[in-house]
Amino acid sequence: MKADKTFHGIPLSILDTSNIAAGSSVRESLLDSLELAQKAEEWGYNRIWFTEHHNMPSVASAATSLVIGYIAGATKRIRVGSGGIMLNNHAPLMVAEQFGTLESMYPGRIDLGLGRAPGGDPAAFAAIRRISSHGDDFSKMLHELRTYFNNDDSAKVQAFPGKGLFIPIWLLGSSDYNARLAAKLGLPFSYAGHFSSDYIVPAVQLYRNLFQPSSVLSKPYVMVSMNVTIADTNEQAQYLASTQKQLFLSSYSGRKYQIMPPVKEMSQVASEKDILFLEQSPLLRTLVIGDRETINSRLQQLIQETSADEIIITTQMYRQEDRLRNYEIIAELLQ
Repeated sequence: MKADKTFHGIPLSILDTSNIAAGSSVRESLLDSLELAQKAEEWGYNRIWFTEHHNMPSVASAATSLVIGYIAGATKRIRVGSGGIMLNNHAPLMVAEQFGTLESMYPGRIDLGLGRAPGGDPAAFAAIRRISSHGDDFSKMLHELRTYFNNDDSAKVQAFPGKGLFIPIWLLGSSDYNARLAAKLGLPFSYAGHFSSDYIVPAVQLYRNLFQPSSVLSKPYVMVSMNVTIADTNEQAQYLASTQKQLFLSSYSGRKYQIMPPVKEMSQVASEKDILFLEQSPLLRTLVIGDRETINSRLQQLIQETSADEIIITTQMYRQEDRLRNYEIIAELLQ
């Protein structure tokens, strides 16, 4: 898919996992996320979303709706939302009540992004006490959730708060399921390019081709996520990105770590076998690493390939100063 769009001038957003660095705490991580949101607002970012992950010592945003309220209460303009709420983990009524509360407190600033993944390993999913759901269950749960926002006095069960409120619902995914469902329902679609980059173009093209206008959208709206590490030099960017690579390896090995300090060589912290796995892993292809020129070129390429309406950036860094600078530099590319 080719387009005349350029990176400059389209909305730019942040996907935050509330990194918990080794030696830090959940409280410090949430304070760091708050600082990032306030800076992002100053730098002109459109929205900041938080992820739902469970049983992961590197993520502080498991109770996603609580984090959204915390961040929205300390910012003024930037949209705050979920990227996403894993609907199979929750009763739709409770999601409607939680986000109805958030929308009532911070009107016009709340987004509800929804995903189908469990948001954790099988042990965590079992602890949530939900039976694994199929795609059809997700669509049924989504339909139920959407009905709670209707202004229907005849419904036997109603969401208070939530009833009669307009809260933008996004479908998130890295396959064709949610691309098809978002197109069918006329909802915005966000492709999870930060952990699956190979299917971006086919999924986005499928969504656009199948899109049916709705009361929500008259035409398709696509946001694509990217895992970006940017620095003043390519060498520095590669050094900082070693933190993300260590996180990938911890997931692969089953040994769960917090966010680790960067290293000059991966051989300092990984075996030859692990390094070989990493080099061959599709996860490595999701990382966009480099200086301003390199990142600007990759962003322009992504826009040309997908005609994305918005880009949402994520990164995993050990030091808060480096993470802030990462997003500041990206914002400067828009100027």
